[in-house]
Amino acid sequence: MAVFTPVSPTELMPWLAARQVGDLLEVKGIASGIENTNYFVNTTQGQFVLTIFEKLTEKELPYYLGLMQHLAKQGLPVPAPFPLPDGRLFSSLMGKPAALVNRLAGASVFDPNEQQTRDIGEFCAQAHHAAKNFALKYPNPRGLAWWESTQAAVQPFIPEALRQLMDEEISIQKYFATTPLYQSLPKSAVHADLFRDNALFTETALGGVIDFYFAGDDAWLFDLAVCINDWCIDHASGAIKPALANAMLEGYACHQAFTDEDMEAWPLMLRAAALRFWMSRLFDFYLPRPAEMLTPKDPSHFERILKLRRAGDIAQLPKKQR
Repeated sequence: MAVFTPVSPTELMPWLAARQVGDLLEVKGIASGIENTNYFVNTTQGQFVLTIFEKLTEKELPYYLGLMQHLAKQGLPVPAPFPLPDGRLFSSLMGKPAALVNRLAGASVFDPNEQQTRDIGEFCAQAHHAAKNFALKYPNPRGLAWWESTQAAVQPFIPEALRQLMDEEISIQKYFATTPLYQSLPKSAVHADLFRDNALFTETALGGVIDFYFAGDDAWLFDLAVCINDWCIDHASGAIKPALANAMLEGYACHQAFTDEDMEAWPLMLRAAALRFWMSRLFDFYLPRPAEMLTPKDPSHFERILKLRRAGDIAQLPKKQR
């Protein structure tokens, strides 16, 4: 969402015209985030979000945009890509692939309440079920293979104790991924990055979930663990807030009951979710790309969360009602 690629109204207008969304009134860069260039675009026919993809390729985009379109068609509150007349969901802008989606109502919340975390839990379960029949497949781009390939890049910047922590946790997760327990967990396309800044709330309800550009096929439990590690914690310490976590897990369980296998795998899934974001924040902090507007995030936040989850600070899954 940082502005890596500037675009002027004059440059944007022909691109918009092909989508027949009205005359351009305003285009404004969005400063948050670190992967793509995003703009709010207002026209005479509505409000939209323009994304210029800085890393994702034309081969990868059908998965991400297709997943959003798939979920939107099933009634979930996600941005729907605005297609060209021939049905294509993206085209070139400033020499890079770009897409236009509808702008959802609401704003992100920093301090969610129990109802809001419950809403996120319900959304996750509904999205997981809706994605079961999504035809395209794509492994989580920030999953185990990425962790292993990124070790060498980030470890020169961190002290030996943290290198050992990373090596040990990756080894544990690598073994866990080979076990029958892990293989038995339900999987489909998942958001994999549903942080507080990727959900919008109105005064009364969930307005929508945005930014699916880290989505991939992974365990449903991993996706839920990502949410717990951001929505349901004390943000100074990283410790789980039980009331918020219980609300999210109960919301999820309304649509997808937790199994004995889920119970057993859950602690390692919370650790995997913490490891994923610790490593990506290390990478983005020490090996950033230039951008006009860029705010790198503190890697030590997820270092603390990983250490806490390894020490047993977890949210207990509600038991299946018999």
